[in-house]
Amino acid sequence: MQTQYFERPEGALAYSDYGGEGQLVLMLPGMGALRSEYRFLAPKLSEAGYRAVTVDLRGQGESSVPWKAYDVPSIGNDILALIEHLGASQAHVMGTSKAAAAAVWAAAERPEMIYSLTLFGPFAYAVKINPLMQSIFWLMLHNPWRVRVWLMYYGMLYPTRKPADFNDYLIRLEESLRQPHRFDATIAVGDASFQPSGERLNRVKAPTLVVMGTKDPDFPDPPAVGGYLAEQTGGRLALIEGAGHYPQTEMPEVTTPLVVEFLKRARAGGE
Repeated sequence: MQTQYFERPEGALAYSDYGGEGQLVLMLPGMGALRSEYRFLAPKLSEAGYRAVTVDLRGQGESSVPWKAYDVPSIGNDILALIEHLGASQAHVMGTSKAAAAAVWAAAERPEMIYSLTLFGPFAYAVKINPLMQSIFWLMLHNPWRVRVWLMYYGMLYPTRKPADFNDYLIRLEESLRQPHRFDATIAVGDASFQPSGERLNRVKAPTLVVMGTKDPDFPDPPAVGGYLAEQTGGRLALIEGAGHYPQTEMPEVTTPLVVEFLKRARAGGE
């Protein structure tokens, strides 16, 4: 898939356009990940009649580095600017993990630009996490072997099964994260406050689908976290049994039909 670039005042965002003539669907991966996280979902959305576009977060993947800020509003503004750059007035926005916070922020700030939100394994408010796990996560990001440790941790986010191309994906991810400033950008995204999105949850007007893997190791109680987000945004929760942090990649055969059906209903005003 050819890489295209969108120039922002601080740098360039890398994206892939899978084509399609219908409504725009913009997909953002989690921190420390690549836009090809959506490699199974994006083609199916294009086949379903949507214009499917995946984009690397600022400082991640093939997007430029460094940037002055990696906070939620900055990434949220990237979303809104890219929608306009792609010649659309509105888009369905999907975000995984920390990118979900930016998607929520964008939907609350510019509701007229967002058809719907799909949030995968979302961090969008200050979830209470075991202090021991917080300490382990901090140490994982701040050590001389942090890229290798991150890749090991990344594998744990697929608790039931891994895609057939998982090792190839990890090779590309490692190559990216070892480039100068890339892992610093990952840390900055991870350290950004959830307050801008958390305080805007109940301002989201767009139809919202929260997709949670029941075995997501990032959360002490995935159904509870997903249920809270669905309640606060007026959306609905879809639990993917046995999946981890990336249900759209770990179990695409289960997740993709749910997402396509949700988009159809949102497009028709039925959500």
